[in-house]
Parts: sequence; structure tokens; C-alpha cells
Amino acid sequence: MAAVANGGAAPEWRVTVPEGATVTVEREAGRCRRAAVVWAWQLVSCVAALGSRASGLAGRVWKIGADDPRRAVHGVKVGLALALVSVFYYTRPLYDGVGGAAMWAVMTVVVVFEFTVGGCVYKGFNRATATVSAGVVALGVHWIASKSGDKLEPVVRSGSVFLLAAAATFSRFIPTVKARFDYGVTIFILTYSLVAVSGYRVDALVAMAQQRVSTIAIGIFICLAVCVLICPVWAGQELHRLTARNMDKLAGAVEACVEGYFVAGEEEAAGPEYKRRPAAAAAAEGYKCVLNSKASEDAQANLARWEPAHGRFGFRHPYAQYKAVGAAMRHCAYCVEALSGCIRSAEAQSPEGVKRHLAGASTRVATRCAAVLREASSSVAAMTTPSRGLDFAVADMNTAVQELQSEVRELPSKLAAAAGEPAAAQQLMDAVQLLTVTSLLIEVSARIEGVVDAVDTLATLAAFRSADDDDDDDDDEKPTTEADAKLQTVSDHVTVEPEAAAAAAAARTTKNIEQV
Repeated sequence: MAAVANGGAAPEWRVTVPEGATVTVEREAGRCRRAAVVWAWQLVSCVAALGSRASGLAGRVWKIGADDPRRAVHGVKVGLALALVSVFYYTRPLYDGVGGAAMWAVMTVVVVFEFTVGGCVYKGFNRATATVSAGVVALGVHWIASKSGDKLEPVVRSGSVFLLAAAATFSRFIPTVKARFDYGVTIFILTYSLVAVSGYRVDALVAMAQQRVSTIAIGIFICLAVCVLICPVWAGQELHRLTARNMDKLAGAVEACVEGYFVAGEEEAAGPEYKRRPAAAAAAEGYKCVLNSKASEDAQANLARWEPAHGRFGFRHPYAQYKAVGAAMRHCAYCVEALSGCIRSAEAQSPEGVKRHLAGASTRVATRCAAVLREASSSVAAMTTPSRGLDFAVADMNTAVQELQSEVRELPSKLAAAAGEPAAAQQLMDAVQLLTVTSLLIEVSARIEGVVDAVDTLATLAAFRSADDDDDDDDDEKPTTEADAKLQTVSDHVTVEPEAAAAAAAARTTKNIEQV
């Protein structure tokens, strides 16, 4: 074996084998170092990537909790309820009192505890009712089966499970049962099947059923106590706030769509300028939240009916009317969606002269529509009857709509006087989409009146306090609430006659009485 120089490269070793041939072994120390560096770099990259993902996940988790701290509180409440109910399993005297069924209390807390009080009461009531009724029916079937003899007993048990499970499952397709008792029907099927099947091999069936019912009652009581007494979240209040918030978003969408289109057109930079305003673009998309909120409104209205009276939400608070208000807002939001699509398609095709002619009237209509929706939102948020400010805002909106219609009717004559008949006809043909925008804006104002009527009905059914009485008690020069400040701001900018506002209020009152 000898070392051989190989030019300027790494040295090689020649090894002579017994047959006389030679094998060259290259020294690979440099290659090993390079491979080690590559592996180390890859390891550092993997660790950095994992750290980046972990930090990103931690940031998203923190944002979820920061957006709504009640979510973190809900986790603490669930942990507290489980800790309290586990005492029955860990403490010998309590464990002996409930027998080996203490784990059913833990399972009850896990499946019953919900974010809102209404959800917790809904599941607790359904679980308790279904458990008791299924246990009673199972005990009755067990007594009948025990009197039928050894050969018929399995047939009676299996047949009862088949019939009751089939009937209960079919009842879940009934709309009323599906909306209010779907969870209870599921628990009924589960409980009856467990008791009926296990009763064939268990002698002390009554004692077992009693223990399970008692432990489930303990779990439900702990759930309700923790959910109601510690930072309660009421589904009725959530529905109330969602309704007011959607009105504000719809108002912002109407105003942002129209102003973003006409104001950008006046600056001769419609598309780029509008895209450079992310806040305005986000506000213009606010109608989508209204369109997507139906499922949330229905769920919260259904859960709110299970809640006890709390605050200004009475026992028979008209939660169903909130769904009517939401339906009226969606009816308006669909028109706003069509308006937004028409605006996006009309930006590059509408003549600037025609756009400037209709810009002022269209912007005023959009501003008045937004003012009406914001006044209605303030009325709902403060739980007050629609005030004089809303009547003035509606009348002012109708006046602005009439001005816009007048501007549209005068458009052909003005174009003909400025550019002649042929050019005016061509400009009108090019402005078809712009005229469609104005028509949709007028339709939006008409549908907003439907929202106002729904809010009036809600205020009447829920017995909201009178906003006018509160205004009389407050200082006229210095509003003390946000709703009063908005009312004074709108009243200061109203330019319509008091007779028009009174006529609008009388018409809405008559329509409201007919609906009630």
C-alpha cells in the first residue's frame, strides 16, 4: 500500500490485492465536511421553519382570544365545571352516594356545556327530558318483556328498540322537532337503547336507571350554575347586537359603493384610486356580512327562546321579529350587491359628463340612505322606539330620491342642448349602465323603508322605551348618550319640512299597527 500524488488533487492510496490488481481509495475528508455543513444547514432551516410556524400559530391563537376574550373565559368555565363534577368521582363519600355512574356526570358536562346560556339550557333541558322519558319507557318495556317469558323477552326488547328508534328518527325530519328538540331525540334513542339492551343482563335495572338520572341531573345543574353565574353570554343579546351591527355594515356598504364610484370618477382615477383605499373597499363589501348572517340569526333566535328573563329581555321577548328585521336587511343587501356589481362593470363605460351630472344627487341619496340605517341601528342598539330623528331622516331620504329622479328626467334635454340630438342619443346609450346604477339606488332606498318598518314592529312588540321622552329629560344643549348625539347631528342637517316628516311617521305608524 503506497500513497500516490495526483496532481493538485487530494492524495490517493493504492492497495495491492493478492491477485496482483490494485484498488485506488480516494480520501473523502473534504466531501464529508461539505456533507456535514449541508446537513447542519438543513437542520437549522427545519428548526427555523418549525419556529416560524409555531409563532404564526401562537399569533393566530392570540388574535382569536383578543378579538373576543369571552372565548378564553368559556374555556376556563368548561374546565371549572369539569373540575367540580370530578369531585363526585374522586371523593369516596360522594362516589358511594352515586355509585359507579359518576362518570355520567362528567360526560354530561362535556356534551351539555355551550358558549351561550341559551345553548346550555337547550341541551340541558333536552338531555334531562330525554333521559327521564327514555328511562321510564325502558322500565315499562322491561316489565312487559319480563312477563312475556324467556322466549318472547328478546323479541319484545328488540322489537321495541326497532319501533321506537325508527319513530324517533323519523320525528327529526319534522321542522318543529328539528329546530327545538333534535338533540333531545338523539339522547332519547341513545338512552333507551342502552337501558333496554343492558336490562336483559342486569337485575337491578331500576337502581341503575336511578343512578344515571341522578348523575346526569348533577352534571346539568353544575353546567347551568357555572354558565349563568360566571360571565354569562346571552344568545338574545348576541342576536340583538348582530342586528344592530349588520345595519351599520349595510349603511357603510351603500355609502362606500356610491361615493367610491362617483368621487373617484370626478378625480378621473376611478379604478386605481378606489383600489388604493382598503378601508373604503372593505366597507363596500359589508353587505356580504348581512347576506351570510341568516344561519347565525336563526340559531341565536332559536337558542334565545330557551333563556330566562335577563336585563331588558323579558320572558316573551320577540326574538322571532329579529329574524324579520334580518330578512328585510337581506332583501336590501341583495339590491346593494346588484348595485355593487353594476358599479364595477360601469366604471370604464359611462361618459364622464353624464356621471358628473348625476354624481351630486346620487351621492346625496346614498348618504341619506346610510343615515336612515344608522339611525335605525342606534334605535335598536339603545332599545328605544324610533325617534323624530329617524322620521326626519326617512323624509330627507325620500326628498333626495325625488331630486335624483328629477335629475334623470332632465338629463336628455340637457345633453341635447349641450351636444345636439345625435350626440345626446349616443351618450344616453353609453350611460345605460349608469342609469341602471341610479335605478338600483332608488330601489335600495325603497327597501330601506322596509327595514325601518321592521324596526318599528320590533320596537312595538318588545316595548322599547320612548326615545322622545328620554330626550325631553336630558339637556338639550349637551347630549349624554351616543344615540342622542347622532339624533342631534341628523336633526341639524335635515332640510325637509316638518309636515313631510310627520306624514312619513304617520304612514309608518299606521302600517306598523296593521302588522301587529
